[in-house]
Amino acid sequence: MQFDHERNAMIRTQLIQRGISDQRVLDAMSAVPRHLFVPMDGRDLAYEDRALPIDQGQTISQPFVVALMTQALQLTGNERVLDVGTGSGYGAAVLSQLASKVYSVERHSALAQFARQRLYDLGYTNVRVLVGDGTSGLPEHAPFDAIIVAAAAPWVPRPLREQLSSSGCMVIPVGGRDEQFLLRLTKHNGSMKVERMRGVRFVPLVGSHAWEKADW
Repeated sequence: MQFDHERNAMIRTQLIQRGISDQRVLDAMSAVPRHLFVPMDGRDLAYEDRALPIDQGQTISQPFVVALMTQALQLTGNERVLDVGTGSGYGAAVLSQLASKVYSVERHSALAQFARQRLYDLGYTNVRVLVGDGTSGLPEHAPFDAIIVAAAAPWVPRPLREQLSSSGCMVIPVGGRDEQFLLRLTKHNGSMKVERMRGVRFVPLVGSHAWEKADW
């Protein structure tokens, strides 16, 4: 099928050779047709090791970063996941292969509508896409066993910390304008452990508990 060779090469050279070892994550990345989540004029680049522009000035993260963040959640298949920053819906599609239920929130209604339709057309029935301020999470659906944030915040938003279950895990890029670090936060016995993973660069997380537009 079209793009099968490119997707297999992505798995082999971008993920496995760079340390992605969770077979469930590799299988999910292999199963999801990334090219269908990027604009038509970017499909030839869909499986390259780069972020790509989508509508509303947003991006679809590079495959390695998607895999790295997803692997860090250590999903087993029974979790309720909050996906902050739906974008094209690609990350939510990958998560849908690994968790019981995915709630994905996007502040741009046009992006949310595209992602919702694409996920529906491709049969990802355990994903719900909502429009809203991702920095506030989705308290009506909390708590979440895992939270993944696909935009950069100046700090970890308090509502997201509060909506994480008592043994939950969150992965989020935190930092300034030019560079951030991926943080992995895990709750245990009422305390929060924070691990710094690697340097990254994401679009800003805009909302009432992160950046305002004027700040970026």
